[in-house]
Formats: sequence, C-alpha cells, structure tokens
Amino acid sequence: MQAGKLQNRIELQRLEESFGLDRSVRQSWRTYATGKAELRQAGASEFLTTFGDGVSNNAVFLIRWIPGVSVTDRIMHGGKAWNIVAVAEIGRRKGLELRAVAS
Repeated sequence: MQAGKLQNRIELQRLEESFGLDRSVRQSWRTYATGKAELRQAGASEFLTTFGDGVSNNAVFLIRWIPGVSVTDRIMHGGKAWNIVAVAEIGRRKGLELRAVAS
C-alpha cells in the first residue's frame, strides 16, 4: 500500500442504540475512526453482490489496518454513505480492503 495513493478522506461509522427519556430506543451513527483511503471503483466481474445495481454504486476502499472493522459498519466519503459488505485483511495487519455499496 503506497501512501501517495491514500488521497480520499473517509470516516468509519458504527450504529449505536441509546434510550431516550421516554424509554424509546434511538439509533444513530457514531464515527469511530477517520483516515485516508485509496478508492477503486469495483468492476462487474470483481464484485458479484450487486443484485442488479449499477457498477457505479460499488467501490473498494483500501485503508491502513484498523482493528474491529466489520460489515455492520459504514463508510462516509464525500457526503455519501457506503455500507460495507466485505472486509479483507491485506498482509498481516498492514491494511484492509473494504468492499462497499452506496446506500
């Protein structure tokens, strides 16, 4: 992973539940990590989970390794939310490949 290719600012967010004063459950997204990523548009043969969506709604984000990233999290990039559908480790704790679909 080359530092010069990490040009896109992203936020990793996790859904949290809290209880209001009326004991209702409230869900909100909380940012738990920020950083830079290399953004690659995923091709049709590279990304088989599109279910009929256009290829422009799929992307692959390459980031430095962060512990605890999961498919229940999302990525915020350029004001757009991306749902993570797959997480793959690059090397041994060197980086992560996050495959995402625009929400």
